Amino acid sequence: MAEAKGSFSGTIGFVLAAAGSAIGLGNIWRFPYLAAQNGGGLFLIVYLVLLLVFGLALLLTEIAIGRKTRQSPLYAYRALHPKGSMLGLLATIVPFLILPYYCVIGGWVTKYFVLFLTGHAAEAAQAKFFTSFISSVSEPIVYTVFFLLATAYIIYRGVAYGIERISIILMPILFLMIIGIAIFALTLSHTDGEVTRTGFDGLAYYLAPKTEGMTFNSFLSLCLAALGQLFYSISFAMGIMIAYGSYFEDKGNLFRSVTQIAFFDTLVAFLAGIMIIVPFVVFQGEDAMQSSGPSLLFISVPKLFVSMGSTGVVVGTIFFLMVFFASLTSAISILEAVVACFMERFDLTRKKATFIETAIALGLAVIVCLGYNVFYFEYPLPNGSIGQILDFMDFASCNFLMPILAIGTCIFIGWVVSPRVLLEEATKNGEKFLFKGLYSFVIRYAAPVILTIILLQCFGVFK
Repeated sequence: MAEAKGSFSGTIGFVLAAAGSAIGLGNIWRFPYLAAQNGGGLFLIVYLVLLLVFGLALLLTEIAIGRKTRQSPLYAYRALHPKGSMLGLLATIVPFLILPYYCVIGGWVTKYFVLFLTGHAAEAAQAKFFTSFISSVSEPIVYTVFFLLATAYIIYRGVAYGIERISIILMPILFLMIIGIAIFALTLSHTDGEVTRTGFDGLAYYLAPKTEGMTFNSFLSLCLAALGQLFYSISFAMGIMIAYGSYFEDKGNLFRSVTQIAFFDTLVAFLAGIMIIVPFVVFQGEDAMQSSGPSLLFISVPKLFVSMGSTGVVVGTIFFLMVFFASLTSAISILEAVVACFMERFDLTRKKATFIETAIALGLAVIVCLGYNVFYFEYPLPNGSIGQILDFMDFASCNFLMPILAIGTCIFIGWVVSPRVLLEEATKNGEKFLFKGLYSFVIRYAAPVILTIILLQCFGVFK
């Protein structure tokens, strides 16, 4: 008989751990460039509306599934109804696929932190450094191994002594660093010829809704980008919140915890916009931020900090340490989702399950690293883009399996199990919930339709 999975000692530990899962590369890297390229303040408004309508309902759904069943993602759906077995399998496969390449990216973050810490920031800011680094054979593997082993050690320690303890330490530090860098960004000023731009000019650019030239199709694209970011950000359809929900205490206020998680996650994304967009506007102008895109974190940001002089290098060191912490807390939750499934499926102890999954993830992560050199191939993806092994795994997990799992979860809860079952779980301690009708409508109708549109968009159906 395998050992018990463990549980969080209290609500604070659960909220910080779940917030740590949600707060990752999606907040710090993806949110700022999406906001800059999709109407600035208008993107923020749409994102907040979608969070209130969809995000809270979906986050509540997965955590309630976990707490009600006390099962891993693999068996939680089946515990609600026998027809949920396939969804449980998908909820195991998704984090299993994401973990290897996420740890590779975590290794990249670690490398940049080391460069800034050791006085080699100028090297990191060189035009071809990133391509040269990921194309080398051994160095990316070394940093990936370090990042993965750090993640595995925390999971090896268990829920209370590993996940909860590290979250209670890292998350307050992470919040303080984010707030500090955001405040620093607002104090910046730079003179370019006769034009002087300040941090508040950058803030105005970030917050001002941009509607000029907006058409119905471009607004629809904005909404889909915001909704896709929302699902990515709150760790929905990854099995993570089900796993964490299964460790959440029965007496805890589920509604309040879900709201706190969403608040912290959104606050970090908003502050990340200030941290990144504001300095870009101050030092390089509005067009530079518009054109940054996915290369933002590893190419554009190092150049930005180096261009700010010695102070920028210090801030850049803190910035990449912050990104490392955010990446680590997210990787911990991804690994935990898989380990929880392994423990139940194969009746393993936590230590054995962690060791086995770490070994498998390491093997796959090495293949991902070698995808930029030894195993380099260009794969045409269904959305029309060209990618390597990492891009293929990311598309398969985030753009294909996650939307399918999300749609399946909504249909399963909405039409097979009934939303009432989860609402009863969420209110069993006497909590008041005034939006039961809205919750049922979102789960049964709105979310499946919107998620289907997102899935079709990923395959290039909507141009």
